Amino acid sequence: MKRPRIVIAGAGFAGYQAARTLSRLARGSAEIILINPTDYFLYVPLLPEVASGVLEPRRVTVSLPDTLPGVRVVLGEIDQIDLPDRRICYVDGEGDRAELSYDRLIVSIGSVNKLLPIPGVNEHAHGFRTLPEALYLRDHLTRQIELADLSDDPAERAARCTFVVVGAGYTGTEVAAHCVSATDLLVRRHPRLAGQQVRWLLLDLADRVLPELDERMSVTAQKVLDARGVETRFGTSVREATSDGVHLSDGEFIPTRSLIWCVGVRPDPVVDDLGLTTLKGRLVVDEFLAVPQHPEVYACGDAAAVPDPNRPGEVTPMTAQHAVRQGKLAAQNVAASYGHGSFRPYRHKDLGFVVDLGGAQAAANPLHVPISGPLAKAVTRGYHLASIPGNRIRVAADWTLESLLSRQGVQLGLVPPAAVPLDTASPELVHPVGR
Repeated sequence: MKRPRIVIAGAGFAGYQAARTLSRLARGSAEIILINPTDYFLYVPLLPEVASGVLEPRRVTVSLPDTLPGVRVVLGEIDQIDLPDRRICYVDGEGDRAELSYDRLIVSIGSVNKLLPIPGVNEHAHGFRTLPEALYLRDHLTRQIELADLSDDPAERAARCTFVVVGAGYTGTEVAAHCVSATDLLVRRHPRLAGQQVRWLLLDLADRVLPELDERMSVTAQKVLDARGVETRFGTSVREATSDGVHLSDGEFIPTRSLIWCVGVRPDPVVDDLGLTTLKGRLVVDEFLAVPQHPEVYACGDAAAVPDPNRPGEVTPMTAQHAVRQGKLAAQNVAASYGHGSFRPYRHKDLGFVVDLGGAQAAANPLHVPISGPLAKAVTRGYHLASIPGNRIRVAADWTLESLLSRQGVQLGLVPPAAVPLDTASPELVHPVGR
């Protein structure tokens, strides 16, 4: 008899865990296919350390073929899911169109950058959610400091040494905290820039950093940012972006060549094209992660509006903690649909949150016990090492070398600006880990 085909759309936190679970439960009894634009799972929470030069880029990538035995990896960008005919249409790495049929489908295509109708942002800002974007930012920071060193114009020097981050959530806070230390190191290597102020601004419409977390964690992060000279502006955002700087909503103009967009994510637009019921762009599912009227389709992670049993009437937030659990459960319920095990509803318990602030600083509340400083740093790094599904020794080695040797500060020139447009629809998930 022909084996049933299970297709997993997307290899972010949810999709990777679904594939890993099915590899264990259904290998041999079903054909398991994972469609993803890259041949790796990206461990997004460590991207700030890639951008700041602490980790080498391959440390945060986990090979799909190497870690998913029995799973066929198909490289492609999904652009259409045909539910009536049970087909997935995609574009492969060379631009050719192809399609796959399925018997069961797990939709875990994740999210894309959240865009706002602000003039100039799409043209002059860069996001921070993929490996190319982290590599581009790493080069960009180095380039701006080097160009500032070459200039004799004080105004140009100041603009090139000014960096604006929009969004004080997990990503924006970690990017500012890590990268301000990186630019300080770069400036110290250029004697001509002695005394030059390196200015970092972190903007958000909220009234504090990390507004989605316990206020005690916000206080810890704020103290670290203040100590490193990061200017935090609350109730403030960008009104317009230009090649010379940004106009803020309070009327001030900030001369800068660096606008880093970290305002969050939105579900992949492919979800809207399905013609099914959605909630804020996320596919509505039941407590078993199944799509109503389509029992052969399951959805999880950022793509799914999963009912939150701990908050009746609400859905789970778009975090890695939920995505990992939902990916595992979706795989288990797909296996149950073929008689392997039983169906289970989604249940969860909040394990706490971690925020890496660079250096020896972090904020964490494991099991809701708030901690900060070196202890929180140890907990945060321990969590990352336990959570990343590969490269643990290499990551730990880079952390050790960082504490012993000076950080390298060179441009690799691998990612041109045109390769990382803000409006990219990359399906790689961005999730705050442990959150």
